[in-house]
Amino acid sequence: MTISRRKLPPLNALRVFESSGRHMNFRAASEELSVTQSAVAQQIRHLEDHLGTSLFHRLPRGVALTPQGATYLNEVTRAFDLLSKATAQLHNRPDSVTISVTPTFATKMLIPQMSILKAALPGVELRTIATESVSDFDRDQVDIAVRQTHPPFPASLETHLLFRHDLVLVASPHLLGDAQLPLTRKQISELPLLHDAYNNWSKFFDRPDKLPGAVFNQTTLALDAALAGQGVAIVCRAFVQPDLDGGRLIKICSADFKAGSDFYLVRKRSPHPRETVDAVWSWCMANWEFR
Repeated sequence: MTISRRKLPPLNALRVFESSGRHMNFRAASEELSVTQSAVAQQIRHLEDHLGTSLFHRLPRGVALTPQGATYLNEVTRAFDLLSKATAQLHNRPDSVTISVTPTFATKMLIPQMSILKAALPGVELRTIATESVSDFDRDQVDIAVRQTHPPFPASLETHLLFRHDLVLVASPHLLGDAQLPLTRKQISELPLLHDAYNNWSKFFDRPDKLPGAVFNQTTLALDAALAGQGVAIVCRAFVQPDLDGGRLIKICSADFKAGSDFYLVRKRSPHPRETVDAVWSWCMANWEFR
C-alpha cells in the first residue's frame, strides 16, 4: 500500500530516529545532531505517535528497537543512503574532496601544507570546513575529517591516529627574557596566562577557580597571542613544533596531565570509496602523522 507523501513523517524526526537507532542511545544521537537529549526523546515520541506504533523499548540503560522499529530503521537507513548518494552526485564533482578540520588544525597543519598537497595531487579540488562541531558525513557532505577524539569508534567509521595530544607550555623568548628554565609553578603563575576553551590552566595548577588572563574561544588565537609575546599558552606539541624548531616559541615544560583524546583522521566506511578521497586520505596519513 502506498501512503500519500503528505502523510509521511517529518524529515527531521526521521533523521533523529535513524541516528538514535544507529547508536542505540538517545544521548549519543543528541551529540551527533547537536541538540539536547530531551529534544531527541521528544522527536521520537512524536514519530511514534505519527506512526501509531512503538519504535523503541525504553530500558534502564539506553534503548532497544522493537521489532517494528528494527524493520523501519532498515528501510529508513536505505532511504537516507539513497538521498546521500543523489546529493553527492549532484554537488560533488569526481575530483572534489571535502575535509572538515578544527580551526587550530586548519591554521597550523593544513594551510601551511596546502601548496604541498596541491603539488602532490594537482587534479584534486580540496574544500575545507573549519569547525569544532562533530561532522555528520552524510548531512554535511564531508569526505574526511580530522577530530580530537578517542576510541572506541563506531563500526561505520574508518579511523587513523595522526598524533597524540601531548600538551606543552610555550611562550615567546621575548616574554621569558633571561629566565632560567625550567620555571617553577610559582614563576609560571606570575606570567600572563593565555586561556582557550579547554580550561587547561585550572588542570595544570589543580585549581577549580578561574585564573586571571586573556581568554580566547579558539586555541589558534591563544597561540597567536603567545607568538606576539603576550603570555604563556598550553597547546598540543604538534601544533607548535615548527615554532619551537624556529625559535619563535620556547617550551617551558610539559603539562603533567592527559588531554583524554588524540587527533584522528576519520571517514565513513565505504565498499567503493572514490579514488580522489583515497588519494587525499593517503596524503594526510603520510604528511600529518607526528610522533
